[in-house]
Amino acid sequence: MTNDLRTAFAHPEARAAATGGPVPLDRISLRDYVEEVEIGAFQAERGTTQRIQFNVVVEVRPSTKPLDDDVDRVMSYDTITEAIQHELAAERLNLLETLAERTADRILMDARAERVFVRIEKLDREPGALGVEIVRSQRQTQRAGLRSVPATQAEADARLHPMVVYLGNDAIASDRLGDWLDALEAHPLPVIICVGPGDQPTPRSTSAPTQRRIDLLAIEQNAWVLAARDDRCVVVESRTELEWAMSHGRISVWAPSKLVLDARDGPAARDPEALAQWFAHGFDARRMVFLGAANVPRDKDIPTVAPALDDPGAL
Repeated sequence: MTNDLRTAFAHPEARAAATGGPVPLDRISLRDYVEEVEIGAFQAERGTTQRIQFNVVVEVRPSTKPLDDDVDRVMSYDTITEAIQHELAAERLNLLETLAERTADRILMDARAERVFVRIEKLDREPGALGVEIVRSQRQTQRAGLRSVPATQAEADARLHPMVVYLGNDAIASDRLGDWLDALEAHPLPVIICVGPGDQPTPRSTSAPTQRRIDLLAIEQNAWVLAARDDRCVVVESRTELEWAMSHGRISVWAPSKLVLDARDGPAARDPEALAQWFAHGFDARRMVFLGAANVPRDKDIPTVAPALDDPGAL
């Protein structure tokens, strides 16, 4: 038991060696790599950074050809650090487990990587280190249907690209709302609806982070007002839910708090139309439609229209 416990807390290099199979594999490793990031599920961990430490070991198949001192014939150490940096930059995360999973999956995109050990620890939460360690292999990613090579451009182009529709309060209250939803349902692009806050005043706070949450909650309240008017409007908050709804031809109404608060590079503007525009860029929207909007942002990348409320056929 003592030896098992010692191995469990040993560096991932020792863990890899202790669990290696009969055919030895080469290993490359990254030790004690520290980044300062915002991460964590607790409120005290939002709006502040903390140090997290990475220890990673990648088991790789030995090259079948002479190396000839050629850097292109070996798996680069940069594969590890770039995987970490990519996942840290993608979005704010609550869980170390999620960060470890995504880092391991990205490393395993290199077909030479057979197995990867990822240990991540928070260094500032307790006197010691709080952490998680996972082990993933090519065999696991293949069984799960994950790619072992990066996406091709054709695969990227085949992803769903929505039409983002912003509904102002006049549009939500309009007698033509049902006609608009009929037209949106019939459109070939998947539809995600964004709304702003309702007409009622929102509480004011001298704290900017607190006010940001109040403003986002006001938008979400209005999203539920829209959902109450027509059951085709389903309020969702996560990227996974939104992508599922798009793939199944469902109309979604975006509740913004989660994606905005978790974003690494959140929206700078506070007006709801600009927030809808930021969201549209994040989902690679093919089109934006503004109905009853106070402001219609200009966009050089996404075609944008603002039809009259009494003309659902304008889509």
